[in-house]
Amino acid sequence: MKLKKINFFALFLFGFLFNLNAANDISLLDNSKKSGVSIYWDSLSETGMLEKNDHHLSFRSGEGLVILDGVKMMITDAPELKNNQILVSKKFIDDSEEFFSQKSELPFKVGAILIDAGHGGKDPGALKTYKVNGKNVTIREKDITLRVAKMLGEKLRSAYPQKQIILTRDTDVFLSLGERTDIANSVKVGENEAVLFISVHVNSSLNKTSSGYEVWYLSPGYRRTVLDQSAVGDDKSLFPILNSMLEEEYTTESIMIAKFIMDGLQGQIGKESVARGIKAEEWFVVKNSNMPSVLIELGFVSNEKEALLLNDDKYLKKATLGIYNGIAAFITHFERSQGFTSLR
Repeated sequence: MKLKKINFFALFLFGFLFNLNAANDISLLDNSKKSGVSIYWDSLSETGMLEKNDHHLSFRSGEGLVILDGVKMMITDAPELKNNQILVSKKFIDDSEEFFSQKSELPFKVGAILIDAGHGGKDPGALKTYKVNGKNVTIREKDITLRVAKMLGEKLRSAYPQKQIILTRDTDVFLSLGERTDIANSVKVGENEAVLFISVHVNSSLNKTSSGYEVWYLSPGYRRTVLDQSAVGDDKSLFPILNSMLEEEYTTESIMIAKFIMDGLQGQIGKESVARGIKAEEWFVVKNSNMPSVLIELGFVSNEKEALLLNDDKYLKKATLGIYNGIAAFITHFERSQGFTSLR
């Protein structure tokens, strides 16, 4: 998703700071229930979104700048988080309702999905050799991730022929982490289209009993540049503000992708393995991708029982279907409301 280039007056920053002192005495959650507005909130970054009539308004606690439909800006009174409630002023409510009453513009959609099969070529990733039917079988991370990536790509292409489905590798070749993120960041999509980055990996541990699958997203504590300087025109002082807001929107969307994929994996794998949950980390391949992105750990090759499952095509098909279902659920959600965790 891209922000259109916008020219601002110097008055912008004055208005932005002034609005921090607004009197907030309205519960945004209570008001949203009354007015039919869907509200989504990420407690980690203290950012949220309001959605109504195919419009969405992104905001952050303590700031008077809001993003409208991902492409426009508006100054209003800054919301605040107090006693676990999001409080806003009457002006914030009035400005929001005026925006929601406008005719919808171009719809938002996912334009491309990039699937990254971890490791490859000279880099086998995690590996372990086990005795299977009297023969030594070496189970390698690079082989598992490639099989899943190719199956996932096939399913997505079949379901979404109008979207770009891209694999960083579809053969056993080596790609550096930098090459992988360069591929991701070079994907071209249309206006109001987003790119999703899904990296597939397999785990290993010194503890042979460790097992289960997990989904990682970029830690909110990590800061990166996701916005082109040209988006703010001549006023460079606005760049850190707008970059921070767009970055946090990416993080929130990544959390939503992680949640949907985790739900999808649980639905397909059931009790055959353990759901280890959604976690945050600053993985290189994720933190250098300027888009919503997650990293999936399918299981532990260091655990013999799980390694044999990961070497089984039937099991990998279940895992792949789980990931696919999660991505499909996110696409439906994103193209309706731009992600975000629902408070309803």
